[in-house]
Amino acid sequence: MTELLQELIALWQESSVSLPSFERTFTPDEQAARETQLERFLASLQAELRSLPRSRPERDAARNRVTSAFVRLGRTGLDLEDRHLELLLDGGFSAIGTELARRARRFDPAVSTADILQASRNAWTACGLQMLLGRNMHVTPAIFAYSMLYPYTDNYLDAPSISRDAKLGFSGRFGRRLAGDGVAPANDREDAIWRLIGLIEEQYRRADWPQVFASLLEIHRAQENSIRLLRHGLSRQGIDVVKLSFDKGGASVLADGYLAAGSLSREQARFIFGWGVLLQLADDLQDVRQDRQDGMLTVFSEHAGRQPLDEVTSRTLHFGQRVMQWMDGLAGPDCRALKELIRRSSRSMLIRSAGETPDLYTAEYLAELETHSPFRFAFLKSQGRQLAKRRGLLIQLFEVFLEGEEDEPAFPMLPGGLMPRF
Repeated sequence: MTELLQELIALWQESSVSLPSFERTFTPDEQAARETQLERFLASLQAELRSLPRSRPERDAARNRVTSAFVRLGRTGLDLEDRHLELLLDGGFSAIGTELARRARRFDPAVSTADILQASRNAWTACGLQMLLGRNMHVTPAIFAYSMLYPYTDNYLDAPSISRDAKLGFSGRFGRRLAGDGVAPANDREDAIWRLIGLIEEQYRRADWPQVFASLLEIHRAQENSIRLLRHGLSRQGIDVVKLSFDKGGASVLADGYLAAGSLSREQARFIFGWGVLLQLADDLQDVRQDRQDGMLTVFSEHAGRQPLDEVTSRTLHFGQRVMQWMDGLAGPDCRALKELIRRSSRSMLIRSAGETPDLYTAEYLAELETHSPFRFAFLKSQGRQLAKRRGLLIQLFEVFLEGEEDEPAFPMLPGGLMPRF
């Protein structure tokens, strides 16, 4: 783990701070045409929200309409081919998200939809790793449990409103449980967390799979260390933001890899750790405003407002390109479509997030970056506001499908928090 962290930090430090070259640019006319396709999809989605389906025939009809609309958008607006759409829909990531959501409600009927969606994003990552590592993609007990640990633990430890002492107290008990100690849970939250760890232990015997539990302890250690990134009244001096951020992101997805496969080669672990770092960087750029407000130190928030984010964003893009090259060494069968989606996502998340904070960049840099986005930044910002207003209705639609019968097809992918990171 230490060796992987050092390798990724060295890769970051040697990455260029100039904007990288991209294989695709978009003219304003091309962007406008794609925006029309996205508007049509959103209009069809809006029509579904006016009258939520209640019976199975109504759900089937609504599912077919939304799926058809998404397929049209994917082909004409997002350059997706049939192999990409099949992976996102049908028995792919849509099925994974629906399966995790139904299991989550059986595990805890009170779990919120927001927590389910957060857990689903991790399950998509872990199940994608299953495919990259040559396994069938499905939600195992261990993947379900680790994905659900995110809303139960990660949000608690990251919340600025919770005192440092309270976080450290919980973290100590949690670490003992991960290590196999029989420490009793202190409350209902901890009881649920302990039961989730039990699901992992049922799939992976500690004596037979020591790397699985070592990886869980590593992400716990990294999460515990990341508490130092909260800077309420604390000095910035002596805090290695890059090291702490990389450690947290890399360890998180490396645990996904071990839970997906049980064991990993050095080459596999290197890519998975690097992908975790890249996802952490993308999340940090997306949350840069909120992190500044909350006093959370990240690679981006520590510079935001003091200097343009042009160079650190370019460095992240170069860093991401190098990490994506490592993915070529993973030889899972029939992974071409998945690898293409992961590469596109790793780039588009960063470009889109930069476009959401134009005041933190120079105008020249954003203008160049925008030519590599299929949609103009102003358009994405406008549509994002519209989706935010309808998020409650989108969640209601998602809930309607969750309440359907177990043998019903999966809920189709939707934007606004209901799509995987891919």
